[in-house]
Amino acid sequence: MKHLGAMLVVVGALVLSAGGDAWAAKDDGSKVTITSPTKGVKVGSDVAIVYDLTKGSDATHVHCFVDGVYQKGWKGMVNGMSSGTHEIKVIAADKDHQMLAAEASVIVEVQ
Repeated sequence: MKHLGAMLVVVGALVLSAGGDAWAAKDDGSKVTITSPTKGVKVGSDVAIVYDLTKGSDATHVHCFVDGVYQKGWKGMVNGMSSGTHEIKVIAADKDHQMLAAEASVIVEVQ
């Protein structure tokens, strides 16, 4: 058990020595902007997400999240949102689907 504790201390020290950016997404120079819907707009349960992606050195596409939940197979429409406030986030990704630092989000109110 002492060996496990010592190993955890060493691993923790290595992680801390790597700095605060050790877990940060790569900034490849990409930029993402959501152009529609706009902040605070009232929408139905289904809404088209219009965005601009300025690709940096690695970005090939974006991923979409609603309230932190990945929208697998997303093709530009978010469907079936319940009534209330929701955050829609679009994040740049590379060819291997690794998310990059560029992201944009908007808060909408579903009626």
